[in-house]
Amino acid sequence: MAERGTSPAGGLDESVTTPVPANAAEARDAVMRLLTSQFCGLVNEGLAADVVVADALLVTSELVTNAVRHGGGLTGFAAELTDEGLRLSVADASPDLPVPVDTDAETSCVGRIGGYGWALVRRLAKQVSVTVHPGGKSIVALISLT
Repeated sequence: MAERGTSPAGGLDESVTTPVPANAAEARDAVMRLLTSQFCGLVNEGLAADVVVADALLVTSELVTNAVRHGGGLTGFAAELTDEGLRLSVADASPDLPVPVDTDAETSCVGRIGGYGWALVRRLAKQVSVTVHPGGKSIVALISLT
């Protein structure tokens, strides 16, 4: 379900209210519904092919997948549209910070499968913050939609 209103500054404020997704696919679906509700006339079945939307869905998928695989499980999820873009908030049960992979080392790719999602998130998002709290952490990523 999408909720629409105005932010305290008078700008766009739209969010998706959804139970915590069971997996990355459900999270991507929630984000797609939010984007579709906002850009109704401009959105069609081919929307996911758009680079900006594809980036937003990739960041969603990476954050949720990392929470499930490495964070002790997904404990919270929110997506909202602001004047700045799409703000994703993903919470998990681990206080451990994401570990960046050394992508500059010659041997970083040798024998390694995976581990590059955090670098992708940091590259595609306009802003990323990690907050450790009792019971885990929250990661908030802002993705520009322009």
